[in-house]
Amino acid sequence: MEDILEEIFERVVESKIFRNRDILSPDYIPEKLPHRENEIRKVASVLAQALKNSRPNNLFIYGLTGTGKTAVTLYVLRRLEAKARQLGVDVRYAYVNTRQRDTPYKVLADIASSIGLRVPFTGLSTAEVYTRLVRALSRRSGVLIVVLDEVDWLVRRKGDDILYKLTRIGYELPAGSTKVSIVGITNDVKFVEMLDARVRSSLGEEEVVFPPYNAEQLRDILWERAREAFQPGAVDEAVISYCAALAAREHGDARRALDLLRVAGEMAERENAPRVAVEHVKKAWMQLERDRVYEVVSTLPLHARLVLVAVIKAAGTGYTTTGELYSVYRGLASRIGVESVTQRRISDIINELDMLGILSARVVSRGRYGKTRMISLAADPETVVEALARDTRLRQLLGDIAMPQAGSS
Repeated sequence: MEDILEEIFERVVESKIFRNRDILSPDYIPEKLPHRENEIRKVASVLAQALKNSRPNNLFIYGLTGTGKTAVTLYVLRRLEAKARQLGVDVRYAYVNTRQRDTPYKVLADIASSIGLRVPFTGLSTAEVYTRLVRALSRRSGVLIVVLDEVDWLVRRKGDDILYKLTRIGYELPAGSTKVSIVGITNDVKFVEMLDARVRSSLGEEEVVFPPYNAEQLRDILWERAREAFQPGAVDEAVISYCAALAAREHGDARRALDLLRVAGEMAERENAPRVAVEHVKKAWMQLERDRVYEVVSTLPLHARLVLVAVIKAAGTGYTTTGELYSVYRGLASRIGVESVTQRRISDIINELDMLGILSARVVSRGRYGKTRMISLAADPETVVEALARDTRLRQLLGDIAMPQAGSS
C-alpha cells in the first residue's frame, strides 16, 4: 500500500502534465482577459468615479454563464483598489456570491465584514444587522462598492426587499460618510423584469451586457491559461481547439471550456500519459455532463423533480404526452401528500427542463387530431434517477423502475 501511495504522490509532484493546475480554476483571475477589453472599459468607466471620492452609479451586469462577468468585475475592482491606495483615497469593495450566501442576513454580514464590522452567525434579526451596518458606514468616509453576484438567486428565494434597501442606503447615511455603490451580476438576462419598478430604476443606473464567446475567442482564452497551467508540450492545438469547439456549442461558456481542459488534464495525469489527448477531452466532457445533470436535478424545486419522476414512470424507454404526464404527476403528488400545481404550470416546467437539456419536448402533428408535445428524457437516465433518489420521498416513488436510455424511442 505504501508503494502505491508513493507512486501516486510522485506522479502529482513530478507531473508531466500540470505546472500550476489552479490557473484553470474558474476562481482564478488572470493578468489578461482576452476579448473583454470593451467590457473592462465600460465597467471601469463607471466605477472609476470612486477615485474622486464620488459615488459611482449603481451598475447592473448581465450575460450568460461563463461570459467573464465576475472575472472582469473583480479584475477592475482589484486594480481600482490598488490605484485608490496610490492616490490616498479610501475605496473598498465587498464581493458576495448570493448563491452561496443565500439569505439577506448572510449578505449583510459579508458586507459588514468588508469594513471590519463583526456580526454573529446567528442571534440577530436581519433588521438589526442592517441597522448596525448603516451605523458603521455613517462613522466612516470613502467609497464602498458592493458586488452581488448571481443576485437573481437571492431575489427568487427571498424577494427584492434587501436589494431595494441596499440600492437606497445612501439616503440613510449622513453627508460626509461612506458612499455606497451596488454592482449586481446575473446570468439571467430576463431577471431585471422580475424586479419591482423602484429597484429596477435604482439598480439599473448603468448596464453592461456581456456577449457569449465564439470558438476562436475561447481558443485564445484557453491558450492564455494553458501556457501557464501545463508543462511545455503537454497540450497541443488539437486539444485546445476541441475544448473550445465543445464549449462554443454550450453558448460560448469559458468556464465550461476551462473545466473541460482541467478535467482532461487530470485524466491524463492519472493515466500517467505523457500529454493530454483528444480522447481525454471526450471522457472529461462525459464526466462533466454527468456532474452538471446531477447538480441541476438535485437543486430543482420539488414539483420539477416530480415531473421528472412522472416522465420516467410514464415514458419508460419512449415518449409521453403533456396530458399523460400531467395525469401521472398528479397521482405522484397525491401519494407524497403535496398539492399538485396546474397543467399550465407543468407545461412551463417542461419548457424549463427542455431548456436545461434534461428533457426533450418536441411538438409533433397528429393530422386532424392537431398537435401534441412528445416528451422524453434527454439527459443520462441513471444520473437523473441517482439525483432524484437523494429525496427519500421520490426514492419511494421511483421504486424498481426499468432504466430508460436517454433520447431513445
